[in-house]
Formats: sequence, structure tokens, C-alpha cells
Amino acid sequence: MGLPIFYTDNYDPANPGVTLDEDTSRHVIQVLRMKTGDRLKLTDGKGNELTTIIVDDHKKYCKVNIELKRFQHQQARSVSIGISLLKNANRFEWFLEKATELGINEIIPLVCARTEKEKFRNDRLHAILISAMLQSQQYWLPLLHEPIAFELLFRQEEVASKAQKFIAHCIAGEKIGLSDLVNDSLPSQIILIGPEGDFTPDEVDLAIRHHFLPVALGDTRLRTETAGVAAATLLRLVP
Repeated sequence: MGLPIFYTDNYDPANPGVTLDEDTSRHVIQVLRMKTGDRLKLTDGKGNELTTIIVDDHKKYCKVNIELKRFQHQQARSVSIGISLLKNANRFEWFLEKATELGINEIIPLVCARTEKEKFRNDRLHAILISAMLQSQQYWLPLLHEPIAFELLFRQEEVASKAQKFIAHCIAGEKIGLSDLVNDSLPSQIILIGPEGDFTPDEVDLAIRHHFLPVALGDTRLRTETAGVAAATLLRLVP
């Protein structure tokens, strides 16, 4: 059985050790009953894999020394998803968890014309991303942006510079399946997923004017969070 892995935001490459935060320390020492001399792994969500040994098994500020450092390179092709916030927060959180497990690099919460809820608990959602990253044994944490109004999205340079840009919607019209359009030799893709009730025609037109291609995710109408996961799967797992 491999070593347990935890997240830290206290990693400094110049220091030989790391002090775990109180929640992680309590889990390591009180829940897992680890003690001085036991080993565990850490990641900072930026590609660093640290094999460490406990040198102070305090339940509030466990200290470890780094024995081995490895850098896990990120996949060369970057995948981003812009997705509307949802009225049901649990469904949005479920999407974040699954998108992280699938290795999505960037998530942009959108506030669209038909978005019903705009509340955004960054700390809770960040914790969900961390948990999903650790559970899936990855070393890169997705970049989660603050929510942005749909019409402002296209002013962002990092969006405009994506190599392939897609928008999935349910409005009648000619659309090509996403899997038929993804070019895995290009460095980046982004797809936009609308809210309950879908994008408005004006929003779709705006995206198309900014060189987003309308795509289909299948033959059935999907919930927003399901569409997000379907898109993540098609984009990330393309051969």
C-alpha cells in the first residue's frame, strides 16, 4: 500500500521541512495515528511530489522533513471549462469533483443571463478541488477562477488565446459532435457550458463572433453538470 498523500500550501523549496496545517495535522496524528518516524507524501498542487518523514507528531502543527522531491509534469495539452453556476450548489460541487478527477486544468464559473444563483464559496470549492486531486492521486490542482459575467469572458486574453474554442448549447441548428472536432495536437481547448435553461441566442451569437464553434455532446439533453463532465471526458480523454 502506498504512502498517504496530503496537500500543503506551506511548501518552500528553500526549506528542508514543512509544518502541516492544523486540520491536516489532526488527521495525520489523531485519525491515522501516525507518529514520529512515519512517512507520508505531500503535494502543493503545483506538480511537486514530496516524500517526507514525521519529525514532530504534534496534533496541531505536525512537522515533517523532506526526504525525496519529484516534479510531476502537467499534461502538455491544457483543457479549460467555462460553466454556469447552478441553483443547486451540490450539483456544481459534484461537477468540480469529477472535472478534477478527469484532469481538467482550469474552471471558469460563469454568470449567464439565465443563471439563477451567483453565490460562490471559494474556500469550500477550493477544498473540494483539493480532496478530488488527492483522491485521484494527482499533483496539479485545477485553477478555479472567480465567477465572471458571460459577456466579459471574451475580453480575457487567456480565453482569446486558446487554440480551440467551443460552446455547447441546445438551440436548434447545425452542430458537430465535440469528439469530431478536438485536435489533440493543439496546445489548448476551452468549452462553454450554459445554465439550466441553456444559453440565450444572443449569448451563443456572441460566442460565435469570438470564434467559438457550436458543438453537440450527444443525442440527449443533459443537465449542466452532466454536460460539464461529458465535455471534460471528451476533451481530456481524446486519444
